[in-house]
Amino acid sequence: MSYTVFKEAPPIIREFLNYIGNIKGRSDLTVDEYYRDLRTFFRFIIKDRGLVKDDVDIDSIDISCVDLEMVESVTFSEIIIFLNYCKDERKNNAATRARKTTSLKDFFHYLTVKVHKLSQDPTEELESPRLGKKVPKYLTLEESLKLLEAVDGDFKERDYCILILFLNCGLRLSEMVGINLSDINSEYVLTIRGKGNKERTLSLNPACIDALKEYLKVRPVNGIADKNALFISKKNCRITSKGVYHMVNHYLEKIGLGNMGYSPHKLRHTAATLMYQKGGVDVRTLQAILGHSNLGTTQIYTHIADEQVKKGLNANPLSKIRTD
Repeated sequence: MSYTVFKEAPPIIREFLNYIGNIKGRSDLTVDEYYRDLRTFFRFIIKDRGLVKDDVDIDSIDISCVDLEMVESVTFSEIIIFLNYCKDERKNNAATRARKTTSLKDFFHYLTVKVHKLSQDPTEELESPRLGKKVPKYLTLEESLKLLEAVDGDFKERDYCILILFLNCGLRLSEMVGINLSDINSEYVLTIRGKGNKERTLSLNPACIDALKEYLKVRPVNGIADKNALFISKKNCRITSKGVYHMVNHYLEKIGLGNMGYSPHKLRHTAATLMYQKGGVDVRTLQAILGHSNLGTTQIYTHIADEQVKKGLNANPLSKIRTD
């Protein structure tokens, strides 16, 4: 894949974007995030150094002037000032600033270690903002059942199948829309291509198999733009992430959970939570199902149980008693 869509990016940044996309196998969304982070950083550098007029809007600054000489001149202090600007002026939270930190560190590491265009990495001692542990938002078992019961309309078999796969397999949104017919074998084993194009296989359970069979009975066959795509939109194309997002929100609103911070990704959290809490699935198995490369990412679901224990103890009517 060649990221020619970033035509306005200077060559030194475009080269890096091609590296993380083509060689590192990062998703298009991730590559786009890297680009936007680097663009914001160099816009800040250009303005902070007085290379444009003071009244110029920072988000309109052209970064085509960024070259190796400018990159090489970036200092650790400027990076710290930039991250402070992101916090104070752009109101970026810790997670967003941590992502920007990663983008900068990976960019300078590439130029220093991979292609040896820089002799010194200004981000070498840079630390990411500390992130507090955040308990994922998820649906309860009862809410999950209500969501499935709410499915109706002309595409009910397709929508139900998508929701069942989300809630049983914990797929990412990008993984869901990327499923091909050829990814499911005769034994109903599903091959998923996750982050970094890493593959994992999932043996579909009876609920998923049943939903899939019902959907395949009505799945369009003629006039399909992508004949191998599993889930088809009303325009006879592969369903998009945006389409699935709107579909999920539609049914969440039907059961009174609209505008409450739920999303397709929260259905992934729901699947993981139900498997861990209700199904007794161990963390290692859960890691394999979800496709996490780091066990620490999966262990967040153990904190959900800890949080519920804490809430239960605090709910005791005797919890507010104080000794004199």
